[in-house]
Amino acid sequence: MFAYYLDLAVRSVRRNRVLTALMVLAIALGIGASMTTLTVFHVLSGDPIPGKSERLFYVQMDPAGMNGYTPGDDPEEQMTRWDSEALLREARGERQAVMSAGGLAVEPELPGLTPFTIESRYTSADFFPMFEVPLLHGRAWSADDDEARARVVVITRALSERVFGTDDGVGRSLRLNGTAFEVIGVLDEWRPTPRFYDLTSTRYGESEEVFMPFATSRDLNLPSSGNMNCWGGQNDDPEGSTGRTAPCTWLQYWVELPDASAADDYRRYLENYSEQQRAAGRFERPTNVRLSDVMTWLDFKQVVPGDVRLQMWLAFGFLAVCLVNTVGLLLAKFLRRSGEIGVRRALGASRRAIFAQCLVEAGVIGLAGGLFGLLLAAAGLWAVRQQPSDYAELAHLDPTMLLTTFVLAVLASVLAGLLPAWRAMQVAPALQLKSQ
Repeated sequence: MFAYYLDLAVRSVRRNRVLTALMVLAIALGIGASMTTLTVFHVLSGDPIPGKSERLFYVQMDPAGMNGYTPGDDPEEQMTRWDSEALLREARGERQAVMSAGGLAVEPELPGLTPFTIESRYTSADFFPMFEVPLLHGRAWSADDDEARARVVVITRALSERVFGTDDGVGRSLRLNGTAFEVIGVLDEWRPTPRFYDLTSTRYGESEEVFMPFATSRDLNLPSSGNMNCWGGQNDDPEGSTGRTAPCTWLQYWVELPDASAADDYRRYLENYSEQQRAAGRFERPTNVRLSDVMTWLDFKQVVPGDVRLQMWLAFGFLAVCLVNTVGLLLAKFLRRSGEIGVRRALGASRRAIFAQCLVEAGVIGLAGGLFGLLLAAAGLWAVRQQPSDYAELAHLDPTMLLTTFVLAVLASVLAGLLPAWRAMQVAPALQLKSQ
């Protein structure tokens, strides 16, 4: 029967081209607007490391002084170097990584290529297996390299091609801020979205181009970048605000734990550590620790811009307005065919058959609207990519959103057709036959 209803729907669409075009246009406009904003929201709010995000936890504690303290405040969003290195040494998680962003000057070997600056990440050896960072060539450094403050780096494929003329720069020497480093690994394409491991700078930008041991970066006193919060006035550490004893939070610390029970144990460990530091006179504020998995941390940081959420809801409101117009047009179309419906009912068609026929016709119109809506969504996403936002270039339709476009279009049109189809099946055949 479906094939029969589909044939009737196609014939009806061809008979009323102008009315059909108006309905298709209304649905297309609503679908185009809503799918543009929904795609952007989908890209920005996705799980950046699916299958593992519930096992990676961001560590927070509150080492600051009592000046400006308000009970109930959130703990510091970053860690001091003292606390980060202490947790790293004790290694109570399956894996743990301390990290910070930095900026370095590259002195390339290729003739004619002038020095340039790049973004770097100073971190510990577990960073790569924790965050499933893919390697194209070579290897990442080990815990022994961390301990030895080895002059080794892992670089991106793009940087390898730029400075060495090949994607395999393993074994080559790279001068950074005047110091020679051995390239031991080259990354494959890796761009988690959002860039959850460090939200203090860009949230949707590309990953850094050079990765080196955190201990090495401190041994060379290389410049760091990102947010920093200091307190307590006088700082006597010879390395300044990035020194081991400096009262400053500027590092991100992540730990990998196998399950919820391990997370509870680790949280108690952090509470005990905080109590010990308070007893030693380092911490002044009451114990205040937090352990957030990846998605909880992203929610806390509100990584999806508020204007993106607002635009999405406005677009769905516009889709609702378009559907209301479609309801009116479908109602007018179906009731204009009251005579035809009356004859079908007199020949034995049930009300259920009339209802199904009308819904199939609404679905055909929705499918056509979805096709044109897809073109409008593609145009809308192109316009988004022209904006100067760090997430703009990510706005592309993936297979999931492509399928969602047609499902939403058909579902919306069928919903819009429920009332007109119900009114059509109520047509009294006797009354219609008398009027013929």
